[in-house]
Amino acid sequence: MELYLIAFGALFSIMNPLGTVPVFVGLTLEHTKKERAVTAFWTAVDVLVILLLSFFAGKYILSFFGISLNALKIAGGLIIASSGFALLTGKFREHKGMKRQKVQEDIHSREAISLTPLAIPMLAGPGTISLLITYNQEFQLTQDICIIVGALFTAALTIYLVLKSAHFIVKFLGASGINALSRIIGFIVIAIGVEYIIASVVSVLGL
Repeated sequence: MELYLIAFGALFSIMNPLGTVPVFVGLTLEHTKKERAVTAFWTAVDVLVILLLSFFAGKYILSFFGISLNALKIAGGLIIASSGFALLTGKFREHKGMKRQKVQEDIHSREAISLTPLAIPMLAGPGTISLLITYNQEFQLTQDICIIVGALFTAALTIYLVLKSAHFIVKFLGASGINALSRIIGFIVIAIGVEYIIASVVSVLGL
């Protein structure tokens, strides 16, 4: 249970589906309630597929590029921490490249937005992928793998529920409420990134 809570908490914090709510609302203003639910569903499915591929293909990626686990954890920690700073300073969309003119033009010209930009890069970005590759190397027991996979499915289900309720969340919390929650989550994400960096440095130095 402890591993499940740790994995789910880390995934939820790094992906930050609440930070995606304003983007989802902005892109689905002209959609019906049913169309929004369908978009939320396929976004969750796309995220789940990306998470599973990242977790199970992680060791092959490391082996192919000759990357050590400690190097990945340090790089991943830096990416995760930078995402946390973006949340903490209210620059999450800029950090994900969502305010570039060409990106905005492409977004509004798409019929399907579930894979991009919602699943990638808003939710399953480099920080999430590096975290799962690290988990793949750290947890080898079948029981631990099943627990983490369970956390992945729960994270995807949470994304679906949050996005499906996005318009209600915006009305209930308002922009200020979402920003406040994102900043709190950002602080947690920074701590996760720093923890990964410290653990890797200690391992490299043999302390």
